Amino acid sequence: MIMDMVKDKYSAVWVSHSSIGNFLQCPRAYYLNNVYKDPDTGHKIVLMNPSLALGQAVHTVLEELSALPVKERFRDSLVDKYDMAWNTVTGELGGFMDKKEEQEYKKRGIEMLKRVEKNPGPLGKLAVKIKRDLPYYWLSEEENIILCGKVDWLEYLPETNSVHIIDFKTGKNMEDGKSLQLPIYLLLVHNCQKHKVTRASYWYLAKSNDLTSKELPKLEVAYMQVLKVARQVKKAREKAEYICPKGEGGCFFCRPLEAILRKEAKFVGIDNYRQDVYILPREPQELEEEIIH
Repeated sequence: MIMDMVKDKYSAVWVSHSSIGNFLQCPRAYYLNNVYKDPDTGHKIVLMNPSLALGQAVHTVLEELSALPVKERFRDSLVDKYDMAWNTVTGELGGFMDKKEEQEYKKRGIEMLKRVEKNPGPLGKLAVKIKRDLPYYWLSEEENIILCGKVDWLEYLPETNSVHIIDFKTGKNMEDGKSLQLPIYLLLVHNCQKHKVTRASYWYLAKSNDLTSKELPKLEVAYMQVLKVARQVKKAREKAEYICPKGEGGCFFCRPLEAILRKEAKFVGIDNYRQDVYILPREPQELEEEIIH
């Protein structure tokens, strides 16, 4: 008698919005971000920069609100909470080259949170909180692939007993229309809680008091889109082939990470995920414009 394969999440290939994004940009960057571990520390590596630090601090403050009762969410100052969150990315931990640059970025986050306090919108309404620290489900049991990830906010819509996916954007650029973020979030929310998904929006916190509504993809289409890339990731991992499309010289996405391996980056600490955090030498700069999810 042939026994059915037992699901084993420890041997499965895990994919997420960020890891799939890395892979589509450059398989070598995917490897360095998601697979490689420093042989001396046994830790994964992360390259910190000011925009990433800003996004992390703002998201920390906003995501914690969903666990609070509606009446308590804005009882305490979001800016005060932001000051505490900022302690985890201050100075070199956030990739800042000097105090002036750090204050410019911190001020931008303060402005975003004050905007939310004045215009709470869905954050002042009922919310659904997925109980798992890291929501996940089996994208394909047969192929041993798991899809995981955190969604910024789920607004509960009592009139339809459904949920509204909301993603906070701390960058100034618009999300790429080809991004798989919405398909991935739709699949996660559909499979990790009981309410139907009927809406999705982005909130560009740097420039808008209101949400930008997005059209939800069809569930079947989203599944096939995500599974297609997940299969490519699994194949690359099985073959241990992570080739930059630009060749040996590398590309915009993998070259900075290669600098860590060449000992050209500065180690600044270990983050909450037990990753070794590095920064690259550079001149202080104006506020960056890339999207931070």
